[in-house]
Amino acid sequence: MQPTQSVPPEVLISGTGLFTPEESISNTELVAAFDEYARRFNGRHAEAIAAGEMRAMGMSNAEFIEKASGIKSRHVLNKSGIVDPDRLYPFIAERRNDELSVQAEMGVKAALQALECAGQPVEAIDGVIVACSNMQRAYPAMAIEIQQALGIQGFAFDMNVACSSATFGLQVATDSIRSGSARSVLMVNPEICSAHLEWRDRDCHFIFGDVATAVVLQAADLPGRTEAAWSVLGTQLQTRFSNNIRNNFGFLNRCDESGVGARDKLFMQEGRKVFKEVCPMVYEQIGEHLQAMGLQPAQLKRLWLHQANSNMNELIARKVMGREVSRLEAPLILDEYANTSSAGSIIAFHKHRSDLQSGDYGVICSFGAGYSIGSVILRKC
Repeated sequence: MQPTQSVPPEVLISGTGLFTPEESISNTELVAAFDEYARRFNGRHAEAIAAGEMRAMGMSNAEFIEKASGIKSRHVLNKSGIVDPDRLYPFIAERRNDELSVQAEMGVKAALQALECAGQPVEAIDGVIVACSNMQRAYPAMAIEIQQALGIQGFAFDMNVACSSATFGLQVATDSIRSGSARSVLMVNPEICSAHLEWRDRDCHFIFGDVATAVVLQAADLPGRTEAAWSVLGTQLQTRFSNNIRNNFGFLNRCDESGVGARDKLFMQEGRKVFKEVCPMVYEQIGEHLQAMGLQPAQLKRLWLHQANSNMNELIARKVMGREVSRLEAPLILDEYANTSSAGSIIAFHKHRSDLQSGDYGVICSFGAGYSIGSVILRKC
């Protein structure tokens, strides 16, 4: 007698949540603070600059930022510290160990929305994954703290694949449900990008904002609000090592005092190289993934792409679809949120899916440091 083989359950995305910080900084405000810092810097070092021993800092430009990136503003946890020319980084106070951490607090707010959207009680969740680009501490895991705050049983862990953390988290959650190790998983992306950005660097000071997103994934036969859910048809991940996006901050930094405070201990990138190398990897992966799933690009109704740069997204969407693509088909949230690392594609999905019909196909795709690329093909229930 042959053993029966169980069929993996269909996995649904049944709910999403979004926490947006109240404070926001426009390009104009950001440039004013940066330019004042640059003027003061050039004044302090006028003699060295005149002697050719130092390079003068150039001014920033709000219109150029929008044209080059598509970014008009960004939400942040703290505005006053960032727009203070004497500081140019946020004030985020440390909390006692018996208080909910900042990152966990953001995650809980997004998670509660996602659970309500899914119609799932916390008792139904078997696992929590926090997937984001920066963790405020090494341990205990933020995921376990969020699990505790929400009263969820089961397991929880953190994972980091930079800007692709959310799509990698979606695959891990999907695989957990398909394998039977969980029936429902909460995946959370709390991104405090303002704290790892060098606001005094003209090439990158405008890029990032803060936000938290959350996604509920569940087996299709679980109760809940599944009529507007999305079936996860397939996931695909890819990584390739590159130094073109890097942040060397870590616990080993104190072991060599010469590196303390060095520029490489915050976000750095070679933007032109990233654009040239990552874009082909992304649109080729999406095309290959669709082909493996027996789908044609013309069947896609929506591309929820990572929100790093509007020019990248326009190129990728055009290459995938083989034609010009509208903002409705490939929505951008960069203008309000800027780059929010792993959360960007989830914000786009959260805000721009309700108009689609049963049977419509879409793809969530992220790309970033690593390099790392994740694509998740969905069909509306």
